[in-house]
Amino acid sequence: MSAEATNPASPGAVTSSPKLAASLEQDGTPAPRRRTRPRIDLRRLGRAAFLGSATRDRLPDAIGHVAEAHRAHHPDADLEPLRRAYVLAETSHRGQMRKSGEPYITHPLAVTLILAELGAETTTLTASLLHDTVEDTDVTLDQVGEEFGAEVRFIVDGVTKLEKVDYGAAAEPETFRKMLVATGNDVRVMSIKLADRLHNMRTLGVMRPEKQERIAKVTRDVLIPLAERLGVQALKTELEDLVFAILHPEEYQHTRKLIVDNASRADDPLAEIADEVRAVLRDSGIQAEVVIRPRHFVSLHRASRKRGQLRGSDFGRVLVLVNEDADCYGVLGELHTCMTPVVSEFKDFIAVPKFNLYQSLHTAVARADGQVAEVLIRTHQMHKAAEAGVIALGNPYAPPSEEQTDGGGARTDLDADGERVDPTRPGWLSRLLDWQEAAPDPDTFWSTLREDLAQDREITVFRADGGSLGLPEGASCVDAAYALYGEDAHACIGARVNGRLATLSTVLRDGDTVQLLMGQDPASEPSREWLDHAHTPVARIAIQRWLAAHPAHIDPADVAPRSSGDPAEAEGATAEAARAAVDARSAQDGAESADPAATAVVDQPGATVRLAGCCTPVPPDEVTGFAVRGGVVTVHRVECAGVAHMKSTGRAEVGVHWGDTTEARVTLVAESFGRPHLLADLTEAIALEGVAIVSATVEPPSQQRVRHTYTLQLPDAAHLPALMRAMRNVPGVYDVSRAQHHVAVP
Repeated sequence: MSAEATNPASPGAVTSSPKLAASLEQDGTPAPRRRTRPRIDLRRLGRAAFLGSATRDRLPDAIGHVAEAHRAHHPDADLEPLRRAYVLAETSHRGQMRKSGEPYITHPLAVTLILAELGAETTTLTASLLHDTVEDTDVTLDQVGEEFGAEVRFIVDGVTKLEKVDYGAAAEPETFRKMLVATGNDVRVMSIKLADRLHNMRTLGVMRPEKQERIAKVTRDVLIPLAERLGVQALKTELEDLVFAILHPEEYQHTRKLIVDNASRADDPLAEIADEVRAVLRDSGIQAEVVIRPRHFVSLHRASRKRGQLRGSDFGRVLVLVNEDADCYGVLGELHTCMTPVVSEFKDFIAVPKFNLYQSLHTAVARADGQVAEVLIRTHQMHKAAEAGVIALGNPYAPPSEEQTDGGGARTDLDADGERVDPTRPGWLSRLLDWQEAAPDPDTFWSTLREDLAQDREITVFRADGGSLGLPEGASCVDAAYALYGEDAHACIGARVNGRLATLSTVLRDGDTVQLLMGQDPASEPSREWLDHAHTPVARIAIQRWLAAHPAHIDPADVAPRSSGDPAEAEGATAEAARAAVDARSAQDGAESADPAATAVVDQPGATVRLAGCCTPVPPDEVTGFAVRGGVVTVHRVECAGVAHMKSTGRAEVGVHWGDTTEARVTLVAESFGRPHLLADLTEAIALEGVAIVSATVEPPSQQRVRHTYTLQLPDAAHLPALMRAMRNVPGVYDVSRAQHHVAVP
C-alpha cells in the first residue's frame, strides 16, 4: 500500500473536530457516550517503533495501543502472534520511510489499530501487521505461512494480490474484479483493504490535487459501497467524509460551519429529547443506555439538501441500547405510548435485517415545538455489528474440524489453487461473484459493477415457499426470476405478486411475496423487452448473453396470433394455431344465428327471452331480467355492469329463473403470456372437455400478454368450473374468467 505521507492538515484530521463539536453537551463538556481514543501521533509512534523493545518476553511499546484496543474486545486474546508479527514487520520495513518522513512501519500499525478498535480478531490483526511485508520487503508467503499458519498466509496473500495491480484508469476493472474474488474467498481481506484505504485517505494531503481527486473518486465509486455492503459503517462514514472534503471542498466547509454553529447554541433540543427518553424508560423499569449520535458530514449534508433549514434535532440521532432483543420492542412501545411518534418513520430492521447484517428499530418522536428526533433502538450486540459489520463476526467461517487444521489450529480448507472451499459470505457478494464471471469483457464488468454498487438500498421479498430473496431497490419480477433460477429463468412466463397476477415488468417492493410462473415448453425463450425491466447485473447479463447467442431470435410474443379475423392473416401464427382457428371459425359460421340452449323462464307471459351477451349467464348463475323493445326480456347475471345501468335508467326488473335444460352457452376470456402453440393448446384443452367452440377471437399481444375470447357451447352448465380449470392448466395461461363486456345496454 503506497507510502503516502501523513499530513495533519489533511481532511482526515479535520473530521474529528466537527464530530467532537457536535457531541458537546450544553455545558461544553464532551458527551459521555463518545469514548474514542485520540488520534495517535505517528511521529512518536515511529520513534517507539525504532526504540521499543523487541524481546520475546516483552510486548513492544509501539503496539501497546493495538494491544489495549484488542483486549477491550477480546480480554482473553493471546497477544504473542501480534508481538511476533510486529517484530517481523518492523525489521522487514526498517529503513523504509513514508513521504512525510515517518518510518513506514507506522502505516501497518495504524491500519491494525483501526481494525483493533472495531473488534477484529487476532488472526486479522496479525495479517494486517504483515499485509505489506510480502509486497514491499524480502519476506515471502512461505515464510509467513511457516511462522503464522495457513490462515494468516491466506489473508496476506489475498491483500497482496490486490496491491499488485496498477490503479490506472484502464486497469481499474481488473483491479476490482480481483478485489471481489479475494473478498469472496475471505471477507477479512476486504476488511484490511478498507482500513488500509482509510489510513491512506487520512494521510493524502501531500499528494498532487489531481491524484487526490482520482483516488477519492475510486474510493467513492467502489470502496465506500463495498464498506456499506460489508456493514462496516465506522469505516464507511469516515471514508465518505474524507472523499466529501476532497471532491466538494466548499460544501464540506459549509457543512462544517453548520456543525460548529449548532454546537455553540445555548439550547440543545436533541439532548432534551434524550433526557425525556431516559425518563420514560426509567419510569417503565427498562434498563437502557441512551446516547446521542451526531450525524457525520455527508449525512448532515444530505439532510440539509432534503429538508432545507436544519433544526437542532436534525444534527444527530438518539440511540437506545438495551440487552435483549425483546427489550427493543419494549422500548418502542413505551416511546410510542408516552411520546408523540411519527409513525411514517418506523422501520423494523430486527425482524427483517438489512443485507449487510444491520439490525435496529427506527422510529421518530416529535415535540410540541415541532422538533422531531430520530430514534434508533438496538441491543449492544446489534450496535457492534452495525458499526463493524463483518469485522464484528471475528472469523466468519465455520469452526475447523481436525482434518481442516494444521498443527497450530489454522485452517487448511483450501483447494488445489489455494482458494478457500465454499466460503461463508453475504448473499449480495455471492451474486456479485456470479455475474462478474459471466461479464463478457472488462468494460462491461466495470460499468455494471459501478451501477450495482450505486444501488445502496436493498429490499427483501418472500418466495411462495416461505424463503426470502434480497434484491436491490427497484428490482422487478425479471430480476427475481434470474436471482432465483439463474439462466433457467429464460422459461419464466409470469408472476404472482402478493397473490395477484402480475407481469414480469412489475417493480417489487420491500415485503412483497412473489411466485414465479415457469413455462413447461422447452422452446420458451427470454424476450428482448425484458432488458427494459432488468435491474440487476445477473439478469441483464444472462439475457444479453442469450440474445447474443441467438441473433436470429424472434420474440415469443411475435409468434402469437395478432388478429381476430382470418387466421391465415394472423402474424407469426403457427400451423397448429392456424388450423385450430379455422376450426373455431367454422364452428362459429354454423352457429352464428343459434340461440343459447340454456332456457330461462321469465315472469312475463309471451315474452321472448334472450341471454345477455355482455355477461353470458348460465345455470346456476343468479340472474335477473329487463324488458326491452319488441317484447324481449334480456337476462343478465346480477353482478353484471348492465344491471346497474338498467336500474339507473329506471327500468323495472323482471323475475327470472332457470328452466330444466342444462345445456348452456358461455363466453370465457383467457389471459396468457405469448408463446408458440398456445392457441392450439388452448383449443385442444377445450375440445378434450367435450365443449364446442362457437367463436374465438385473439387480440394483438400487449406487453407480452395475449387475450383470448371464446364463446363456448357446454353440454352441461355444471361442467363450467372443470372447463375453466382445464384452460388454466395450459402452460402460459395465467387466468380464465367469465366475460364482462362493456356494451351499450338497450
